[in-house]
Amino acid sequence: MVVSKQGDMLYDGVTQLVVENLNRLAEDIILPAFPSGLDQDPTHQSQEGERLLKALTKVWEDHTSSMAKLSHILKYMDRVHTKTAHVPEILEAGRNLFLRHIIRPPIKDHIVSAILSLLHIERDGYMINRSAATGCVDVLLQLTDSTDRVSVYKRELEPVVLCESEAYYKTEGERLLETCDAPEYLRRVEARFSEEESRAHQYLSLQTAVPLQHILQNTLISPHILSVINMQNSGLDAMIDLEKFDDLSRLYRLFVVVPEGLPALRRALKDSVIRRGMELNNAGSEADAEDAGGEEETPITSKGKGRAKARLPNAGAQSLTLALKWVQQVLDLKDKFDNIWRTSLKSDRDIESGLNEAFQSFINLQPRAPEFISLSIDEYLKKGLKGKSDAEVDVILDKTITVFRYITEKDVFERYYKGHLAKRLLLGRSVSDDAERGMLAKLKVECGYQFTQKLEGMFHDMKISSDTMQAYRTHLAKTTPPEIDISVTVMTSTFWPMTYAPIPCTLPPPLLKTSKSFEQFYLSRHSGRRLTWQASMGNADVRVTFKSRTHDLNVSTFALVILLLFEDVGEGEFLTYEDIRAATLIPESELQRNLQSLACAKFKVLKKHPPGRDVNADDSFSFNDDFSSPLQKIKISTVASKVESGEERKETQDRVEEERRHQTEACIVRIMKDRKHMTHTSLVTEVTRQLATRFQPDPLSIKKRIEGLIEREYLERCDDRKSYNYLVRFLLLLIGRMLIG
Repeated sequence: MVVSKQGDMLYDGVTQLVVENLNRLAEDIILPAFPSGLDQDPTHQSQEGERLLKALTKVWEDHTSSMAKLSHILKYMDRVHTKTAHVPEILEAGRNLFLRHIIRPPIKDHIVSAILSLLHIERDGYMINRSAATGCVDVLLQLTDSTDRVSVYKRELEPVVLCESEAYYKTEGERLLETCDAPEYLRRVEARFSEEESRAHQYLSLQTAVPLQHILQNTLISPHILSVINMQNSGLDAMIDLEKFDDLSRLYRLFVVVPEGLPALRRALKDSVIRRGMELNNAGSEADAEDAGGEEETPITSKGKGRAKARLPNAGAQSLTLALKWVQQVLDLKDKFDNIWRTSLKSDRDIESGLNEAFQSFINLQPRAPEFISLSIDEYLKKGLKGKSDAEVDVILDKTITVFRYITEKDVFERYYKGHLAKRLLLGRSVSDDAERGMLAKLKVECGYQFTQKLEGMFHDMKISSDTMQAYRTHLAKTTPPEIDISVTVMTSTFWPMTYAPIPCTLPPPLLKTSKSFEQFYLSRHSGRRLTWQASMGNADVRVTFKSRTHDLNVSTFALVILLLFEDVGEGEFLTYEDIRAATLIPESELQRNLQSLACAKFKVLKKHPPGRDVNADDSFSFNDDFSSPLQKIKISTVASKVESGEERKETQDRVEEERRHQTEACIVRIMKDRKHMTHTSLVTEVTRQLATRFQPDPLSIKKRIEGLIEREYLERCDDRKSYNYLVRFLLLLIGRMLIG
């Protein structure tokens, strides 16, 4: 027929026969399978929908099988006639005819309704036959519109599925939020993600998986992020408190898939850390206020037997306990959130930065944080590291450095640490020299050489002093040694804390002779140097004979001077407080503390008249011949606070502020010397950046320092009043004066 130019008749006749067959199939097979309605029970709806979808799939299979056979029979027509007539080949024509005569209203609408019904039924928790939907969806994916080449599935079914899914899950999210706690809500949502992914893979198209995931994110996660986090008794804080790592992992997995999820989780974790940290700070501040109040109400010179007796000697210990407790609680809090971060939050770097900001925030809101951290390290290096292996010591020191890393006032920490280190070195209280140097190395890594320069100088002084004492003992072996054996630590004044100003004390002749002997030896080896004795930092071993036995006492140098006064006091005689003060010239505060240690503490080698725990100006003292103890060697510690009083703390802060003024000025001059000209804003920014390793300078303070340097002609203000020049001529003038001098 094609050769006889009858191709049109053949092509039209075949397509007409296909149309007649499709119309018959639509009437005789598909229409009886239409669902009678969607208001029956889910099982009935599922069965009717499955019948329709299976019927459609069967018709499609029969149609495609028939069209395949026709395409073989009419292969010559497809190769010759369809090209010249510009019509589709018979196989493609068959698909187009199926689309027009089968996938048409109302059949198309019923197909879509059946698939939606099956989706809804399965989402409600009922079982369906997925294979029926799978076959129908495959049919819709293969049928494409000849004009835009878009599949029927993409054009007709997918938009409706997505629209219905969005409405369903919007309602679902609100329902779950009302009926579930946070962990259960997250479990249900995660299950929905898994279910929808399974549906998209098994009986919907893979191209629908991503839009469905977006719908779930936009309906179940994004609108309810804060509600889930802040849910009472089950939200983020409850998960953290109860260490529900699986729930926290699920929370992170779900939140991280939406743009606003991770920032919200980061903020919530940060707020949680700050709130918990502020509770620690507030508890410490209340206890600190109670101690401070007790000290104000009950000075050491007060009379009577009130509460001051017990509170004052323990105030330092209470403050030390407070410091150690605060640091340990901060470390415990850090360990808790670090564990959560590693276990449940996949070590997310954004969250880590938020946690670090939170710890830095509340730690720096504790005004005594530098002092507390230094006290904690001091206790570790004196007691806490006994019996620890090197690895355990390193872990403990790393933890303390972790807290130190968060404080901004590192210069304040340096001042406290220097004082505590000095006492450990001078009194020989360090557990391990290796641990001390290990701590110093960690501080150097954190803050640089300038931060630890003076601390290293203190260690150097201790080594030099040891060598000096060996040389001194060698010298004494060749001469007549003094009656008293002495051990001296020579401290370079620029390395050691400024708080160790010389405290006056009149030494007895034997002690004076011994000290002069060492002084002459030392100055003979170092010309141009001057020695200033620090009796307040010394201690002594003295053998004292009582009626029952002789004891070896370890006391402070001041206590030794006081005890030696009683060497010539007969039995039954006594010395008044004024007698002792006049004979020793020890300042009252130090005198009271040492007398209290000798007469009012555990080992009462002196008797106080009248008895009591407080030392007053009208008291008198006598030697306690009846003293006895099962111990041969007794250490009598000086009653002292291990932490600063309010007045001492204010004095320390004043010194820190003075040092900061000098450091700020030096930084400004150093920057301007290098840049020569800078605007005010740029200069303040650069000074802040350079000083941030030691403290956080106030812009107003920097401005005052700039004005001071302008007055002293280091800088000059430019005509625009917004920038400065460095005055080189002042430097030349200063050098000239130095040369003349």
